Amino acid sequence: MLRAVTCNLQVTLVDCRLMAPRTRRSRCPVACTLDVLGDRWSLLVVRDVMRGKRRFAEFIESPEAIPTNILSERLKRLMAQGVIRARKYSEHPPRLEYQLTAKGEDLRPIMRAMVEWGVRHAGGRTPPPIQPGA
Repeated sequence: MLRAVTCNLQVTLVDCRLMAPRTRRSRCPVACTLDVLGDRWSLLVVRDVMRGKRRFAEFIESPEAIPTNILSERLKRLMAQGVIRARKYSEHPPRLEYQLTAKGEDLRPIMRAMVEWGVRHAGGRTPPPIQPGA
């Protein structure tokens, strides 16, 4: 005997810029930092901005091959957290360039320490120097 199964599904589109900040796990500064940057992709996007990438297509060229839907979401999340800001460079079609905010710039020594640790302990290679103006 065959039975019909019905599934009711509701889909809600949400503009993440309007969402309330996520609830913190604790007031521990490490946990608070991980709440902002602790996913698989956010620090790689920040790294790319620090190394001079500005446009969506440039981020896609990174060797980690971040999926485009995840990249879009991470860029929005980093903007909502005040780590990066965007500026329109084209109206038709609308296109944005990204750059670090002062809050994002404060991540530079942390990123340097991560590079050093990754080279020393995790099999990473020393990256080429950052070009002036990047």
